[in-house]
Amino acid sequence: MSRILFVLTGADHWTLADGTRHPTGYWAEEFVVPFEILKSAGHEIVVATPGGVVPVVDAGSLAPDANGGAETAAHRAEVIRSSAELRAPLDLADVRLDEVDAVFYPGGHGPMEDLAVDATSGALLTAALDSGKPLAVVCHAPAALLAATRPDGSGSVAGHRLTGFTNAEEAQAGFADKARWLLQDRLADLGADFVEGPPWEPNVVVDRTLITGQNPASSAGVAEELARRLA
Repeated sequence: MSRILFVLTGADHWTLADGTRHPTGYWAEEFVVPFEILKSAGHEIVVATPGGVVPVVDAGSLAPDANGGAETAAHRAEVIRSSAELRAPLDLADVRLDEVDAVFYPGGHGPMEDLAVDATSGALLTAALDSGKPLAVVCHAPAALLAATRPDGSGSVAGHRLTGFTNAEEAQAGFADKARWLLQDRLADLGADFVEGPPWEPNVVVDRTLITGQNPASSAGVAEELARRLA
């Protein structure tokens, strides 16, 4: 059995270009689906957030139409409600990479607010990339990679093939013209080789120990690849 660190956003909003705060947090599917896949494979999961705050689920991610129906939405809400791991997260600053076997970052718009500029998270991501341990990141969570830099200021994922929530998906979600910046553009600016798939369809990109997923539909594929790495 492996011990997997889930790093979740501590933000409950995303500040838009006009200064308004869009209520958000982490995306339910991107936590619950990997959580269940990895737990069912026998792995232990620990959760950490910046400051050890209890993470907030994006209310929109629990709507029936975001989950393929009311039954799945209710199931995911119950998993979140009953998961002890979410109720008492570790402070990200206290996390030791040598005490876990893999790292996973679920998305939601929250990481665009806090993890994108969190130096502690950035240092953890750089260390994870250098450690040889699997690192899995999905949807908007690759925003956290923007804070992962080398001593010379270069991006730690420069030269890596990866994916994340695309400009096309952000436009279709209604936020591309409201955001201060777009994730796909910023990752490309870091020197990453951004691999864009069709909007809303599963797209999992693996490069060395880095596993990335484009959108919520990619959550299962990312978790399954991580489970294979840990088998």
